[in-house]
Amino acid sequence: MSEGDLAGEIRSICEGARRAAHVLAVTGAEEKNAALCEIADELERSMDVVIESNALDLDAGREAGLSAALIDRLALNGQRIHEMAQGLRDVSALRDPVGEVLEGWRLPNGLVIEKVRVPLGVVGIIYEARPNVTVDAAGLCLKSGNAVVLRGSDSARNSNRVLVELMRRAGAAAGLPADAVQLIGVSGRDAAREMMRMHGLIDVLIPRGGEGLIRTVVENSTVPVIETGVGNCHVYVDEGADVEMAVAIVVNAKTQRPGVCNAAETLLVHREIAGGFLPAVWTPLSEKGVTLKADEAARAILPEAGEATEEDWMTEYLDLVLAVRVVDGLDEAIEHINRYGSHHSDAIVTRDWERARRFQREVDSAAVYVNASTRFTDGAVFGMGAEIGISTQKLHARGPMSLPELTSTKFIINGDGQVR
Repeated sequence: MSEGDLAGEIRSICEGARRAAHVLAVTGAEEKNAALCEIADELERSMDVVIESNALDLDAGREAGLSAALIDRLALNGQRIHEMAQGLRDVSALRDPVGEVLEGWRLPNGLVIEKVRVPLGVVGIIYEARPNVTVDAAGLCLKSGNAVVLRGSDSARNSNRVLVELMRRAGAAAGLPADAVQLIGVSGRDAAREMMRMHGLIDVLIPRGGEGLIRTVVENSTVPVIETGVGNCHVYVDEGADVEMAVAIVVNAKTQRPGVCNAAETLLVHREIAGGFLPAVWTPLSEKGVTLKADEAARAILPEAGEATEEDWMTEYLDLVLAVRVVDGLDEAIEHINRYGSHHSDAIVTRDWERARRFQREVDSAAVYVNASTRFTDGAVFGMGAEIGISTQKLHARGPMSLPELTSTKFIINGDGQVR
């Protein structure tokens, strides 16, 4: 396909989404909820077709040498499809943010002003590997009154195509415009780059994936971008911390699910307790297959650890690897996190409430924990319902992004003849 033909095709897709967005913006909550439940039912009715299409992607992925972790993210089975369907039903049960009055007031001249939530419009999502994101993201966008343009990875091409087809079919049967859910299914990076140039048709782009994907979208997009996902997360064990609690938190944060963005990648330990704490935490970590990359002070205590380089402090391993550094105290821990971290999720384990509060004030991250694992950073776990991603930036949204974060605001003003 020529560059001109590709640009024209993607523009046509986005124009369809823009038209659908105008309809969705004035669609009521009951209609949106009914459509989400119909899509969930259709997903379960079409389970065999979805699994067959997914099998084609899995075969191609294995032939291409995808890692076991990526194959696992790519795979769909009956249980995962039921979970996707239930996720849509859960979203349908959430409160609709559209039309919510955030604040209102009356001016001395009699004008009544209200600030209300409205949909963003057209949300573009560029993501890697996981076909469940196709359904999760579409469901959240539809509930919040947004049309969605999806660009998944080539590795999930067949799965995404079938999932979008059934969502469009079921949504249309329930009264929503079919073009409310769109897929850019053209292979290659050029299609993604064209999508990034759809300023005026796509209102916001959300990349979900590794650091390389997010950096590419940020650097090349003419559409506003919400950065999500990269998680170089830390646990700092303070002087006088409850050792048993600290061991449990570190082991959970690192090993409960190491391939996700809220898993811990670096352990910082106060010098005064390092000699006792590091051997205590190393035993359960080693039993779970963790390897360490440590600074000189930590390796003097744990000689089996590998040597950490400057790059290790900046690395999101997404694996059973943990960087370890001994620090002189809270100041050095905060400085390290703010310098090397990705502003996602960081934790302190301490008995000192003043240090805990200072850590939460001064660590510049979306989620800052005291005496708890970083693994809790998740929209559903936070009680927000589902999430479309975890924003690590500061504009518009930060942290888990649920339905309210997929809206903007506008002012509604009512008068009785006032002029200025």
